Amino acid sequence: MAKQMANKKGGKTRKKTTRHVSSGIAHVTATFNNTVITVTDPAGNVIAWSSAGTAGYSGSRKSSAFAATVAAQQVARTAQNFGMKELEVNLRGPGAGRESAVRGLQSAGLLVTIIRDRTPVPHNGCRPRKRRRA
Repeated sequence: MAKQMANKKGGKTRKKTTRHVSSGIAHVTATFNNTVITVTDPAGNVIAWSSAGTAGYSGSRKSSAFAATVAAQQVARTAQNFGMKELEVNLRGPGAGRESAVRGLQSAGLLVTIIRDRTPVPHNGCRPRKRRRA
């Protein structure tokens, strides 16, 4: 009865298949306020993602290097469930969680093959924000 209720339009229910991906790309976006780690397959389809906020940190602790490590270990565990063994890492942004996110991925048992810095640098484009006063 419950199966019929879920399928009112008459379509067949598909069995959920788990993909097996042996290598992937980790995109680490480290801002001053947060660190977001997204793991994709080589085609760019998202397999797993995590951030310092979803790892349970809020406020100023979210921007710490330790929060980035915890988020990276969280995303690595999820990626390993898909059979992932090795990663390329693309770093973007100036935040504190850049290197610690890579260390977190390695400590979770993933083999990091290449680390690339893809931080966007303007070729004299937009005017930058005014300087922070200390």
